[in-house]
Amino acid sequence: MARMMRAEAEGEGKLGMLMVGNVIVNRLKADCSDFKGLRTIPQVIFQVQGGNYSFEAVQKGNVFYQKARTSEKRLAKQNLEYWRQHPSKYSLWYFNPYAPCPATWYGQPHSGQYKQHCYYEPKAGVCDSVYSG
Repeated sequence: MARMMRAEAEGEGKLGMLMVGNVIVNRLKADCSDFKGLRTIPQVIFQVQGGNYSFEAVQKGNVFYQKARTSEKRLAKQNLEYWRQHPSKYSLWYFNPYAPCPATWYGQPHSGQYKQHCYYEPKAGVCDSVYSG
């Protein structure tokens, strides 16, 4: 998890990496949609959807396959201990559009933006498990 947080958001600093960590934990908690049946962090990270890994960093691998640093491990631990912050607090999706954030992603509403990443959380009634705990 620490390696993924770094690979996906190192350029967005500590807060950006924590927000990516929110999405990883949320996907683990969300027993719905494309995330039904995921029970471990490695299952979330190595999930394949539509023939591709869910996280681009797994496919491209340059930073993801490097050893995690102590600072990133601490950030991952914070996420696993339920650190949450808007706009990623309940988000299941994020991406960098290299343009303004679209109003929806996979049909779900935009919850906010942090630096270059746009975050999206499920509509009410779509995935209530992400809002528990």
